[in-house]
Amino acid sequence: MDKITLIATAAFGLEAVVGRELSALGFAAKASDGQLRFEAVPGDIPKANIWLRSADRVFAVVGGFAADTFDALFEGTKALPWPDWLPFDARINVSGKSVRSKLFSVSDCQSIVKKAIIESMKRAHHVETFPESGAEYKIQVSLLRDAATLSIDTSGAGLHKRGYRLAGVEAPMKETLAAGLVALSFYRADRALLDPCCGSGTIPIEAALIARNAAPGLSRAFAGEYHAYIPKLAWTRAREEARARVREDVRPTIFASDIDRRATEAAKGNALRADVKRFIRFETKPLAEATLPSEYGVMIANPPYGDRLATRAETEKLYSELGTLAGNNKKWSSCVITSDEYFEKSFGRRADAKRKLYNGMIKTDYYQFHGEQPPRHR
Repeated sequence: MDKITLIATAAFGLEAVVGRELSALGFAAKASDGQLRFEAVPGDIPKANIWLRSADRVFAVVGGFAADTFDALFEGTKALPWPDWLPFDARINVSGKSVRSKLFSVSDCQSIVKKAIIESMKRAHHVETFPESGAEYKIQVSLLRDAATLSIDTSGAGLHKRGYRLAGVEAPMKETLAAGLVALSFYRADRALLDPCCGSGTIPIEAALIARNAAPGLSRAFAGEYHAYIPKLAWTRAREEARARVREDVRPTIFASDIDRRATEAAKGNALRADVKRFIRFETKPLAEATLPSEYGVMIANPPYGDRLATRAETEKLYSELGTLAGNNKKWSSCVITSDEYFEKSFGRRADAKRKLYNGMIKTDYYQFHGEQPPRHR
């Protein structure tokens, strides 16, 4: 199989971050509607899954066509080269979504697509029945403005499932979003980082992985490992390359604290599983007692938003304490994600930059306050 089209999906607001990650991997991507399309060969799929930090999933596009009727969806799907992608015994699982299309019944579209794929496979193999006894292939039918795209999910579990977060706390942040926050900040491996509301430790753990150039998907499995169109050797080589690229000479300086001891204990366990615990100093203490631990650095915080974890008065007090902490050293940059539209008033300062992001289904803003940059020799 020659060049194919891959799609890396991304949460709203993180498309540019995922685009930079793809560029660093050697791919030129085009972004639109929460996804980035790029050309590759099947052997590149392991590299994309193992290395992408802020993307949600990686899909391999089988084909696309216009579909404003169920008949058009069936015939268009059946005409695609499924025997090139699926083995004779593939177990087919179809999911779907429809946006501004005449075919708005997703369940009907899923049923039609599966029937069409099976008909295509039966015709290609000259059989009357299709066994579906082998590896699972998750097919997605995406309908956007009466155009259908059929693709295969190569990731399986979402890319945020790194494998280290077995212990969590209420309202955890996805690892992919945490990595995006770090990427959008001024953090570098030679600067200190502080998360004074660390919860289960996702932000400091992702920062440590980034600093050491440790691939986020190195220790997990992917659906594509069982797909016939991806060379098995490509998975082995991608993992070997990722292990070789870990920066063993880099020892980041990261601090994390939370008022909840259960949270910090969970964070320690998560950091241990991620093999970065030795780089993160965890403490249990209230935000009012947090300090900026070095001359230059970056603070990144995901405090309670007030709608789930705390009362409004408590939230305003927390934001005010964050503002006081950030103001203690003009050489520190500060980044805070929250859904509170009055955050800047409580923080006591207008942000130098603000980016709209989604934390799960919650619409948020990522407020950035720029500190002085350290001299180059540092």
